[in-house]
Amino acid sequence: MPSAPPTAALLEVKDLQLSYGERCAVEKLSFEVKRGECFGLLGPNGAGKSSTLACLAGLLDTWQGELVMDNQSLRPARAVEMRSHIGLVPQDLAVYDELTARENLEFFASLAGVDRAGCKKAAERGLELAGLTDRADERVDCFSGGMKRRLNLAIGDVHQPPILMLDEPTVGVDPQSRNHIFDTLETLVADGRTLIYTTHYMEEAQRLCDRILIMNEGRSLGCGSHEELAASEDLEGSTLEDVFLHMTGRSLRDS
Repeated sequence: MPSAPPTAALLEVKDLQLSYGERCAVEKLSFEVKRGECFGLLGPNGAGKSSTLACLAGLLDTWQGELVMDNQSLRPARAVEMRSHIGLVPQDLAVYDELTARENLEFFASLAGVDRAGCKKAAERGLELAGLTDRADERVDCFSGGMKRRLNLAIGDVHQPPILMLDEPTVGVDPQSRNHIFDTLETLVADGRTLIYTTHYMEEAQRLCDRILIMNEGRSLGCGSHEELAASEDLEGSTLEDVFLHMTGRSLRDS
């Protein structure tokens, strides 16, 4: 991985615009995600990556523009049934510490509309995905940070949605958990799943992503494979980090 990129668009984002009061977080953003690819969404702090994911996941509904999935209009904040088409692995852990890993997975599967028998199967699959089968019935409050991150990923994918979105899924994890997450995502894509991936670690995106959209201040600066982005900036042979810094600048983004 990255594998040979497929051609059919599963998701189309057209002129997406989102403002918080007078501040424009996402401005006329357009891109498409192809079926079966890992699509990277990169940018400095405040670029609009998490806001974009929140619009796609149905967490926000004040945006303008158009979302299309499988040739059908997508507005998950208004139509609950559409939310099952998207899986979200948020940067902030979305797990219940007082529940076991199995209980977390079964609970979130039920929220996603999976029936009771299916919840048990989904939980077993999620435990295997997270590498937590032997810790299935332990409370999450005794888990390490890496274990919680892996469980967080499995929860986002518990209903096997057409698109799985991951917002910096490796923050604060040890190298072993990080590589387990990489292997898991590569397996999902090899099985034909579609991912949208945000990270501040350029080597992750270079390893995992078929194509990458680089954002800054809510706008798209360019989209393509690592090699295509490098060529567009006359930086052939450069690392993705060099290309990213060339496109977005080197000034600090602390706000």
